[in-house]
Amino acid sequence: MKCFFSSSLDPMAFRWSLGNHENFALQIADATNFYITEKNRNDIKNGSILRLTTSPSVQLHERIQSSSMDAKLESLKDLANASRDITFAQEFINLDGISLLTQMVESGTDFGDLLSFTLTAFVELMDHGIVSWDTFSVAFIKKIASYVNKSAMDTAVLQRSLAILESMVLNSQDLYHKVAQEITIGQLIPHLQGPTPINDEMAHQLYVLQVLTFNLLEDRMMTKMDPQDQAQRDIIFELRRIAFDVECDPNNSGSIEKRKSMYTRDYKKLGFINHVNPAVDFTQIPPGMLALDNMLYFARHHQDAYIRIVLENSSREDKHECPFGRSSIELTKMLCEILKVGELPSENCHDFHPMFFTHDRSFEEFFCISIQLLNKTWKEMRATSEDFNKVMQVVREQIMRALTLKPNSLDQFKSRLQNLSYTEILKIRQSERMNQEDFQSRPILELREKIQPEIMELIKQQRLNRLCDGTCFRKISSRRRQDKFWYCRLSPNHKVLHYGDLEESPQGELFSLPLPVADIKAVITGKDCPHMKEKGALKQNKVLELAFSVLYESDEYLNFIAPDKHEYCVWTDGLNALLGKEMTSDYTKSDMDTLLSMEMKLRLLDLENIQIPEAPPPIPKEPSNYDFVYDYC
Repeated sequence: MKCFFSSSLDPMAFRWSLGNHENFALQIADATNFYITEKNRNDIKNGSILRLTTSPSVQLHERIQSSSMDAKLESLKDLANASRDITFAQEFINLDGISLLTQMVESGTDFGDLLSFTLTAFVELMDHGIVSWDTFSVAFIKKIASYVNKSAMDTAVLQRSLAILESMVLNSQDLYHKVAQEITIGQLIPHLQGPTPINDEMAHQLYVLQVLTFNLLEDRMMTKMDPQDQAQRDIIFELRRIAFDVECDPNNSGSIEKRKSMYTRDYKKLGFINHVNPAVDFTQIPPGMLALDNMLYFARHHQDAYIRIVLENSSREDKHECPFGRSSIELTKMLCEILKVGELPSENCHDFHPMFFTHDRSFEEFFCISIQLLNKTWKEMRATSEDFNKVMQVVREQIMRALTLKPNSLDQFKSRLQNLSYTEILKIRQSERMNQEDFQSRPILELREKIQPEIMELIKQQRLNRLCDGTCFRKISSRRRQDKFWYCRLSPNHKVLHYGDLEESPQGELFSLPLPVADIKAVITGKDCPHMKEKGALKQNKVLELAFSVLYESDEYLNFIAPDKHEYCVWTDGLNALLGKEMTSDYTKSDMDTLLSMEMKLRLLDLENIQIPEAPPPIPKEPSNYDFVYDYC
């Protein structure tokens, strides 16, 4: 190593009787232990202690070639530690050390700790960026890949091998494709399922290789279908045969026009855009032939679900039909965007999806789950052909939310999607809008508090107006036959309740009796009502939830059983409002949330994308005089 022994230090070397001074080096005697060269000598701080040592690059270059296994192992350990120092790395690489290490790996004679420390030293030397990754042979790549492809491999060797392959993928486009030919998802799965724990670093390396294997789909995604290619057209014939259980031989009996008409009809049912020649639909890239591959996989491996979706949609009206062909093409394109298929791995990306390591055809299975989700969401949204893009947006959100939960298997991913129906997505969107940071800021909260009394007054007026309209109630009877009715309504001036019996039906004649609102003392609900304390009344839980009573002078009661929950809330709210009490029904809370949300959105409509300050602007100081005020006198 050509270290800090310039001509000015030669006399010192002569005084110490050090021959061949190029075999010695100066080293900082601290935690860093880095070596001194002519380039970094100016970095030495005053008071630093230097240590005279033998030059490790030359010695280690010779020692790692020793025939003694023990001496070779110790040398490789020292090499792995020393390789972290860039000065040592430069000198060792100048001695053709990288080539020596790659030859040792390709020979395949080392194993266990010898191989582990050899790969560690290689990784440390390459991390300095001195040597280009493009210089390595296919034989070296295959050897490193073979360590990863083995189901039972030493953890240290596996981790170093993954690190080397990761660096190759990230730093060389040429090596990227060579590594892709050696690694598949099926070969990576055993490392996740094995007993050896996977740390964060290995997880990231597996992620990079996972993305690499997905990028093998890029070739199919960017392959445009040739409408004249009979082999590719046979795949479409196969889709038709499985769906409709028909013979797809183009040379079968019947006139050409009849066969064309039959094919066109079936291709329309399959949901292709081009009914005459559906091969044209796959000329768009992306997704190209990848979409057709997914459709064929779904038809063959999930045949019942495939047939059900096709026949179910072909029996609907044209505008309500979810086109399977068009949906599959757009869905494949969307899944490639979500998983970034075709893009190079990024060190800044930390999206690791272990579920893709649980199946040899994970992307195809991912598509099969997603296409069934799309069909389900289409029905939940009661969509038409005009809503196609809206449905795709909802499906994208469902898939993204399910992936965010990092499911460990495809089955777990499927169960997560079952909990993300269209109704649930709407609830989540509403909740997120209300929980946005802007909606929790001080000015917004103050505005909500200011608006709430106005909204409550609006709800109160609506309740009182409903009481003025009146409601027909059934009479309470111990008999099963309940065909007696009575009617109650509030006077327009809100001062008197009028009630009385009806002859036989809600349309009968009313005999009115007055009850002044001023005489009402309280409103009682549920099991505390007098008519609910009668024998057998509490057995009827539905009746109990709809019962309320008005207590007026002389401790007398006017007993009600509302026809439904809505009327119960309207009347209890209205009566409480007449008495000046708070309206506490669930109906009032729901109305308050809805009306308050709408009013807030309307008032903030003009402030969209404008930052609302947390504190009000400061009040300016009073002017020194008021001479500017106009005198009207």
